[in-house]
Amino acid sequence: LASALAEYVGLLYRWNRRMNLTGLSEDDSGLDRLVIEPLVAAKQIPVGTQSLVDIGSGGGSPAVPLKLAMPSVGLWMVESKPRKAAFLREVVRHLGLEDVVVHGCRYQDLLTREERWEMADLVTIRAVKINREALARLRELLKVDGKLFLFQSTRADDVWSGVPCLQWLGSYPLMESLKSQLVVLEKV
Repeated sequence: LASALAEYVGLLYRWNRRMNLTGLSEDDSGLDRLVIEPLVAAKQIPVGTQSLVDIGSGGGSPAVPLKLAMPSVGLWMVESKPRKAAFLREVVRHLGLEDVVVHGCRYQDLLTREERWEMADLVTIRAVKINREALARLRELLKVDGKLFLFQSTRADDVWSGVPCLQWLGSYPLMESLKSQLVVLEKV
């Protein structure tokens, strides 16, 4: 896991020099958010999870570290920006990741096809502007009892409050120094 994560971070550094993928800088700031937080969050993934959809995958976090930590989980990464989607495809190729699909589209486009509804055990969201309406749409991707992971600041609003069919399961600290948390919701 450590060597695969190091390869991933190396790719991030190289591509980040050419285009702005993440806030990662040469002094390693940002590694906590991009690598450590997803590994801490992986502890909350239920046993038996088979499919993960990551919304706004950008530089690949939390999707890639989660996939590396749980290689048997199928992964869909959804990224609307073509250059970032190209980077994600390069990560998949370079790391030899299996059962991974990169969708170069907006998540709203993914939801236009009903056969994709209720396909995921887990949906992850980080660094995507989200509101109640968006959460109501994204829950369509989840199977019943599927989980939605929101990576956010401890100061963030409870945008999930009042979204039908989404139940709050808990909030878990990720990195104290970043004041970050993982909010876990479940589709009922």
